Amino acid sequence: MDKETGKINRIGIMGGTFNPIHYGHLVAAEGARHDLGLEKVIFVPAGQLPNKPGFQVVGPRHRFFMTSLAVDSNPFFQVSSIEIERPGPSYTIDTLQEISRLYPQAEIYFITGADALLDIHTWKGVETLLTISRFVAATRPGYQLSELWKKLNGIFGDLKDRIICMEVPALAISSTDIRSRVREGRPIKYLLPEPVEDYISKNNLYKQ
Repeated sequence: MDKETGKINRIGIMGGTFNPIHYGHLVAAEGARHDLGLEKVIFVPAGQLPNKPGFQVVGPRHRFFMTSLAVDSNPFFQVSSIEIERPGPSYTIDTLQEISRLYPQAEIYFITGADALLDIHTWKGVETLLTISRFVAATRPGYQLSELWKKLNGIFGDLKDRIICMEVPALAISSTDIRSRVREGRPIKYLLPEPVEDYISKNNLYKQ
């Protein structure tokens, strides 16, 4: 933050369904915050998913509350309901444009999984996404980046330099596995923050 003006210079946006949020998301966000000098990271739970019409998620309010519980102890993290409150499908381009209006002086870093970037050619406004924000592609250790770079070369050319890859050991944890564990009655402790685990149990989420 600029001490004279009070303006944010670098901000991270962590987008995702967070169905549910887990330690992989949190470790990725904290790693990006530290390595890139981000002054804060805003978690943005998705509202309606335009690219996954058959994908089953719990309601957006549940995901918003779970995300809020998960980040509560980190003073550099906050949660935004921007996509939940916005009507219609949730598009990254719309969110980044709105964030850039709220923080006009800030350099924006959008944090997501490397797997998600493999489908970036299907995203709305793909031609302008990387001019609004740099992308931080969180990967598991040993992840093969060759396919990602090959695809991005074909789409963006020199703009691929605005993508930063970052290894995150905790990405071995997945929301899909957590949901399966809940359905099967297996433990999810130590895969996600305890308040989120309690919220899932109290609200009987992911049982079916």
